[in-house]
Amino acid sequence: GNEDTFREMLRIKRSVQAQFNTQVNFMSAQMMAGGATSGGEVGEMVDDTDEMRELERKARLMAQEAEKRLSAFNQPYTKVVVSTMTRARETAALVRSCLPPDIPLEECGMLAEGAPCPPEPPSSHWKPENHQFFQDGARIEAAFRKFFHRADVTQNEDSYEIIVCHANVIRYFVCRALQLPPEAWLRIAIGNCGITRLTIRPSGRVGLRGLGDVGHLPPDMITYN
Repeated sequence: GNEDTFREMLRIKRSVQAQFNTQVNFMSAQMMAGGATSGGEVGEMVDDTDEMRELERKARLMAQEAEKRLSAFNQPYTKVVVSTMTRARETAALVRSCLPPDIPLEECGMLAEGAPCPPEPPSSHWKPENHQFFQDGARIEAAFRKFFHRADVTQNEDSYEIIVCHANVIRYFVCRALQLPPEAWLRIAIGNCGITRLTIRPSGRVGLRGLGDVGHLPPDMITYN
């Protein structure tokens, strides 16, 4: 048969062979020393040392609350993947404190924050240079393809992964996973230390179980950066 027929046969074969789900839990890393606002806008950097200390203290409290939430799901997590950016590493370190010590940790530079693709409608206040979209977009798309796939045919049980990264990356991933126009990513608001849960079934069908959930945080800790 032709190439399209072969691809369809391969798709069917994988669908039959894969028997287990992959659940991916994304957590948006809180900026440890950046200005966070409550309205979803980009905050200004805070120079005052005391204010920075207060932000760091609040950020750690937020990460600890998210840690408790992930633990309350009572799922047998199989892996933690974290962006190489400092705020993600610090958040992941707090999250891991509630998990069994034998769960592997993987760092991935492709998960760093960036500009996935030009948003539609365009933002009136956030306008990266075109080259940034080309540079970041290719990297973030590569990360999506690395982490979003059906369980391997050798997998003998459901897997549960935690990925600690950043709001722009998560919003883009959600649009791509649900086969929605990726240009819509900026219409979605993801709170700091919010939890997004996606399930990838053996058929390739993706279910969104939670989007930027911040129900574990008290109102005065709900911020966006």
